[in-house]
Amino acid sequence: MSIHLALRHTTSYAYDRQVSLGPQVVRLRPAPHSRARVLSYSLKVEPEDHFIHWQQDPFANYQSRVVITKPTRAFKVTVDLVAEIAVYNPFDFFLEPQAEQFPFAYAPALAHDLAPYLSTEPLTPQTQLTPLLRAYLDGLDRSPRPTVDALVALNQQLQSDISYLRRMEHGVQTPEQTLQLRSGSCRDSAWLMVQLLRHLGLAARFVSGYLIELKADVQAPDSHSSPGDSADLHAWCEVFLPGAGWVGLDPTSGLLAGEGHIPLACTPSPASAAPVEGGVNACEVTFSHHMTMQRIPESPRVDQPDTEPQRAQSWPWPTR
Repeated sequence: MSIHLALRHTTSYAYDRQVSLGPQVVRLRPAPHSRARVLSYSLKVEPEDHFIHWQQDPFANYQSRVVITKPTRAFKVTVDLVAEIAVYNPFDFFLEPQAEQFPFAYAPALAHDLAPYLSTEPLTPQTQLTPLLRAYLDGLDRSPRPTVDALVALNQQLQSDISYLRRMEHGVQTPEQTLQLRSGSCRDSAWLMVQLLRHLGLAARFVSGYLIELKADVQAPDSHSSPGDSADLHAWCEVFLPGAGWVGLDPTSGLLAGEGHIPLACTPSPASAAPVEGGVNACEVTFSHHMTMQRIPESPRVDQPDTEPQRAQSWPWPTR
């Protein structure tokens, strides 16, 4: 059984004066490996005096390069997409024999290909903070056991140890900062998880995307889930497992990524996964971000994603 959902996502910037914008890179189109089937997609940019070039980054993510040709006091990006969501079992994969038990090592050729996703931050940053990342790693259970069990346990442990915080500031906390505060946004927990996995010898990447949560048909009496369907920007991570490929882990929920996780950009570091980024003259900026979603009772006409979107700074991080 599948559900069709129409999602509209609007990102707006209002400036206190006329400004010239540098090229803006927009990463708000579902990635090629998204499990959700995209039935239609459009990207509308304002002001009208602009042109768009679609491309794929070095990691195969879709991105549009927007050039605003005249000074403006506003910049607005509107995404409209229809997606088909079908329930699937996130554990429905197999592992190569050499990867079934944790810890394991990648074959040399594969490790070479995965090098950007195995790069770790120093265990002792050039700060006065105590080396909490080292202490946390030392406290992890590294005993031999099934790889899936080890990953599930780590994901759940991080969800228990790091409190979720809706943080509106730009940027991503270092793993050391997140461990010191014992709290962080989804992007902070995701980046901490990426670094933990890499220090454990597993290739991992940062994921920026949409999270769609649907109201259950039958609500449990003690359930704390959302009273209705919802969608928001989110961040999680993916780990590469021989035989399975990239498997999503969401340390904010402690669960594996499911059908509601729609990746937009998967990269070695958060800096290259920002939903929108680009230069702007010095000014005061008012940012707004709005998302609506509704179920579609009947199947829409199936289209390919627009290769020439209608002409129809960055809010760099998911909020959830």
